[in-house]
Amino acid sequence: MQPINTALCSFGMSGHLFHAPFIDVNPSFNLYGVLERSKNLAEKAYPNIKTFRSLEAMLEDINIELVILNTPNITHYDFAKQIIKAGKHLVVEKPFTATVSEAEELIALAKDNYVLMSVYHNRRWDSDFKTVKKIVDSGILGEIVEAEFHYDRFDPGLSYKVHKETPTEAVGSLYDLGSHLIDQSLQLFGMPKAVFAHMDTFRHNSKVTDYFDVKLYYEQHLVTLKSSYFVREALPAYQLHGSNGSFIKTKSDIQEGELQKGIKPNTSNWGVEPDSEQGLLHIMKDGKSHKDSVSSEIGDYMAYYNGIYEAIRHQKPLPVTAEEGAQVIRVIEAALKSNTEKQVIAI
Repeated sequence: MQPINTALCSFGMSGHLFHAPFIDVNPSFNLYGVLERSKNLAEKAYPNIKTFRSLEAMLEDINIELVILNTPNITHYDFAKQIIKAGKHLVVEKPFTATVSEAEELIALAKDNYVLMSVYHNRRWDSDFKTVKKIVDSGILGEIVEAEFHYDRFDPGLSYKVHKETPTEAVGSLYDLGSHLIDQSLQLFGMPKAVFAHMDTFRHNSKVTDYFDVKLYYEQHLVTLKSSYFVREALPAYQLHGSNGSFIKTKSDIQEGELQKGIKPNTSNWGVEPDSEQGLLHIMKDGKSHKDSVSSEIGDYMAYYNGIYEAIRHQKPLPVTAEEGAQVIRVIEAALKSNTEKQVIAI
């Protein structure tokens, strides 16, 4: 097996928590390099890593095969173009780009340069969402009538990350948190027919969106996606109602919390939710009402990187395609337009 030499474009929260630990413990990869313009944080955690002071210097290294583009959202388009032209495969952190036109340009450029490009929609491998998907795919709820997904938190203060609070393209909770919920909805139900959205700014002195309520209209059902920074007592993250009953599930994936504690993703019981977070399935069976607890699937972000390896080394399908990342941006663009025009936007 030839490990894939992989480089990170930054070593902030994304690089430190969501990428480096998985690349480091996976024998299919070699955590080769990192771009840090002035600090040496990665070297302290990974002494064998090579530090680059510029993107240009990193892309000149012929040993690098895969680049993780995990810089601020607004830089994704320009940096991705440089990485693609350098002939490196790349993983782009969500959100893919600020606009659909940027996404489509990058997709065409990657194909012209024979480069594989994926978008890091890791929340497909959350234990809670995997459980929801299993229930939906089973058909036990019958015809879905309504679904509501939440990504809430209680965090009224502004982020110390200036780029997250600066009102530029691709900034705000719809891009940062909404992209997760939109991708999950698209995985379950495909593209909606139309979108209606309301966005707002509730935090004191905030200049970017920190609240959204997005309606996705399908042929036979409605999906609501919501997020707020002022939810002290959270509602269930997933509520699905169908012709045969309902399924309710908390947002309880433990992987991010374990990573924050410094626990490596190759430890035992990785991604296993506590039994207290089981989902509630309430359906009609043989003409009677039945309530059952549903054990959660196992969360597994490593599955994403295993898929990246298989795509690069064995020409298997990417775990998340750039086209799928672009569809998320298409829904975001429709939501932004809806919020501005105060009307339903057809897709």
